Amino acid sequence: MVNSESPRFIAGVVEGFYGPPWSPTERGELFDTLAAGELNTYLYAPKDDLKHRAIWREVYTAEEAATLTALIQGCTSRGLNFIYAVSPGLDIRYSDLAELERLHARIAQMLSAGCEHFALLFDDIPDRMHLADREAFGSFAAAQSHVATALFRWLRERSPAARFLFCPTPYCGRMAERKLGGENYLATIGRELPPEIDVLWTGPEIISREVTVEHVREMRRVLQRKPLLWDNLHANDYDGHRFFCGPYAGRTPELRKEIAGVLLNPNCEFPLNFVPLRTFAAIVRESGAWDARAAYLAAMSEWLPRFVTVSGAVSLADLVLLGDCYYLPHEEGPEADAFFRRAAELLTAVPSTWGEEAAAFLVECARLRELCGRLAELRDRPLFYALSRRIWELREELDLLERYVTARSENKSSNAAPRSDFHLPGTYRGGLVAKLQRLLTPRADGSFTPLSAP
Repeated sequence: MVNSESPRFIAGVVEGFYGPPWSPTERGELFDTLAAGELNTYLYAPKDDLKHRAIWREVYTAEEAATLTALIQGCTSRGLNFIYAVSPGLDIRYSDLAELERLHARIAQMLSAGCEHFALLFDDIPDRMHLADREAFGSFAAAQSHVATALFRWLRERSPAARFLFCPTPYCGRMAERKLGGENYLATIGRELPPEIDVLWTGPEIISREVTVEHVREMRRVLQRKPLLWDNLHANDYDGHRFFCGPYAGRTPELRKEIAGVLLNPNCEFPLNFVPLRTFAAIVRESGAWDARAAYLAAMSEWLPRFVTVSGAVSLADLVLLGDCYYLPHEEGPEADAFFRRAAELLTAVPSTWGEEAAAFLVECARLRELCGRLAELRDRPLFYALSRRIWELREELDLLERYVTARSENKSSNAAPRSDFHLPGTYRGGLVAKLQRLLTPRADGSFTPLSAP
């Protein structure tokens, strides 16, 4: 259960991605899902709410405030905590008292709308300070701690039970190692922030493949409090070609004892979060061993009824295969991984040695390609719209593979490269971005090698 470790344990979702925010209908469905999964929190922090970040000094209009009031009521009526976040770090003057008064005005407006809990975010901001701020505080950490502490104390006078969250500028291990925000940033934050303030953390990386108990214990020592995990495992705002419908993985139930809570920051496209949300809720409730793959398969079975097309239902086996193609940031699901390995082995072998392997591969390739085509007929149109660009891209690659393998199978002795009338230069894998991507090739260790000169 969520409260098994502490009644203050936070478990829920942060809407904190870059891109169009979720609609009121989607947020209502989210609140129902959180309540049904025995989760307890929603953190409002969509980067594309301009008044959350870019123009944070401006209070909401009456119409905007009414919309937020309805959102807060919809959240709290389901027994969930609503946390409102403001992100002033792009241009705040830390030493200017008027800036703190502007933050007071924003918090006061949200208090009047029924919000009780708040977050102050300093993520993804320029690593520099105004001269007056540096002269007043000496460091980013000291300046941000001053503002956060003052705002927290002001808030607690008006809302004594308020939960207050803080996101540091270096919010993952790699950023801290590179001293983003300055020397001893996290140690300063840990020392100067009141212990009641929760500090958000994403793990070793921005998108962490794994978050271990050992890692979290070290951060607890540095921050002088249990970190609150802002988990980007299923976030996809950094890659418009992918989404992630794999299970909540790389974390164990034992982690709950070491953290103040965990907030999942999932896919931008709300319909694609079905499996992430349900497997996340399952691990929060789990008291024994965690089997991520079993949880994934169970959630896929629950998701299956939404995959009804005009010609009938998609099979569970096909849905699992599709989901494995869009599993997690650092890995494909086992069926998609096996498919890729077979394709790579086939294409690196001499065509005269392919034998039955080519025929078997073509059958499997056609199955997945045809599934992508069938999904265009989904009766759940919002689900299709969320999938459409990604599965079209997959379908095109599968079509090209089929044509290539078929051509080489029919002419094994030819040295001529097969051509496709449907995948032409400029219109296929074209554009400036694709050209730029070919200039530098990433290595497994994270370094890059440039394109060799012709």
